[in-house]
Amino acid sequence: MKFSENWLRTFVNPPLSTRELAHALTMAGLEVEAVEPVAPAFTKVVVVEVLSVEKHPDAEHLNVCHVDAGSAARGEPLQIVCGAANVRAGIKAPCALAGAQLPDITIKQTRIRGVESSGMLCSARELGLEEVAAGLLLLPRNAPTGADFRDYYELDDNLFTLKLTPNRADCLGLSGVAREVAAITSGSLNLPEIEPVRGQISETLAVQVDAPDVCPLYCGRVICELSLDVSTPQWMIRRLERSGIRTINAVVDVTNYVMLETGQPLHAFDLAKVSGAQGGKGGGAIHVRYARSGEKLQLLNGENLILQPDMLLIADEVKALALAGIMGGEESGVGQGATSLLLESAFFSPEVIAGKSFRLGFNSDSAHRFERGVDFAATRNAMERATHLMLDICGGRAGPITEVKGALPQRNPICLRPERTRRVLGIDLGEDRMAELLQRLQFNYSLAGGVFRVTPPTYRFDLSIEEDLIEELARIYGYAHIPANSPRAAARMLPESETTRTPSQLRQILVGRDYQEVINYAFVDASWELELSGNTTPVTLKNPLSTQMSVMRSSLFGGLMSNLQFNLNRKQARVRIF
Repeated sequence: MKFSENWLRTFVNPPLSTRELAHALTMAGLEVEAVEPVAPAFTKVVVVEVLSVEKHPDAEHLNVCHVDAGSAARGEPLQIVCGAANVRAGIKAPCALAGAQLPDITIKQTRIRGVESSGMLCSARELGLEEVAAGLLLLPRNAPTGADFRDYYELDDNLFTLKLTPNRADCLGLSGVAREVAAITSGSLNLPEIEPVRGQISETLAVQVDAPDVCPLYCGRVICELSLDVSTPQWMIRRLERSGIRTINAVVDVTNYVMLETGQPLHAFDLAKVSGAQGGKGGGAIHVRYARSGEKLQLLNGENLILQPDMLLIADEVKALALAGIMGGEESGVGQGATSLLLESAFFSPEVIAGKSFRLGFNSDSAHRFERGVDFAATRNAMERATHLMLDICGGRAGPITEVKGALPQRNPICLRPERTRRVLGIDLGEDRMAELLQRLQFNYSLAGGVFRVTPPTYRFDLSIEEDLIEELARIYGYAHIPANSPRAAARMLPESETTRTPSQLRQILVGRDYQEVINYAFVDASWELELSGNTTPVTLKNPLSTQMSVMRSSLFGGLMSNLQFNLNRKQARVRIF
């Protein structure tokens, strides 16, 4: 799980430095594998607008640009020589002013082929943001001219990479990590408030779940009159890219963003490509079913699959649309020109997803989460969150949610005994401290007769027995606060007979008398067993090293005699071996 520290701190902002925050997470069981800055250090880089571009009089591939750097240049245009192919009047880009310190160069006031240049228009590579760049880093038209580029692009940020154990699927969403940080530090948790979206249209698409045991919850919503001509907001692009996800279009970016934020994967289908659902007014339906023998599906990654009967599908009345919980189909994907879509948010049982990606030879962010378990109580909220973002960015109108709900996993209460906790941890937390730790974890509990009855939250599939809860208390209390007491035990001398020799002592006595210890194979010739031990049924090896080593020995004599023979054959007349 990779995420931006600045993004995390919008949810919970403890008074800890980056290093202290990484240490606190690691000590609580969420190992921070790496912390790296988003960008290397640089100075005096500002947002500029290119006012004019003219060919350099003495260089074919250079241009002389006049740029507006705002207050950074006292409002006067700067003249800059630039060789980027994508430079043109009207664009906005980062510019390193004279005196700027970039990762690999210091910018100076200079003359290039006889023309004065007061800085350098920058690409992402020159700023250390990317390894390869085709041209200048183009900024949105609303980027504030003259602003410090480092502040505008939020580059004073760090990337955290968590090495999560398979049981902590709740932390595959940033809201889960924020819950952990709030519990560890007793901080205030400020997750986005999600309000239901009022249906503005009546269009729906029927949903039929033919495999309710592995898909006990499915939510679908029709959204019409969207525009994919709009750009994804820069703040969302930055958060996606810093989490290792490339941007595609506004709709797909929103589904990925909500997945990173909540841990709930979502998928959008182009409604025009769903059979019987033209504009959401047809008589078609979405089916959640197992694949039929020989059925085919082309995935978004271009792979053509011949589906197996144990693969769960999302399908319309005619064809498969997606490999449920793993990846969508190419044919029904939301691309340029789409104006209506079906938004999906569902809960798939981990067992129907687990192992499928490995068998197919690829993995996906969606499968990675579903095979570990997602929070089924947040399935509908994730759809509402995604709908809000899509309507804000792409416009459009949303219909009501079609929800099919079956038998969801049960979260049965677990008994937690203070006395048992004391025996396992070796410290007495007391009822009051245990209650405080459970509250910090946001666990629902009741206390009666000195026993806590704790109901695990829906996002914690890993809690099922009392010891799981005791471990949670230890994590949040802090392993470092549990004293390392040496064990105490009565010690007394053990008797040792003077008439007994240990194998080690016997070896030393024999070596002192000029004997040599030999170590032979436990595999011997079958004839040795018969002639030396009278063993007619030795243990025979299935795959012997050789025919002379085909059975297991039952006596040491064969090996000793072989050693003796080996030495005598080489004129060694005095042989002492044991």
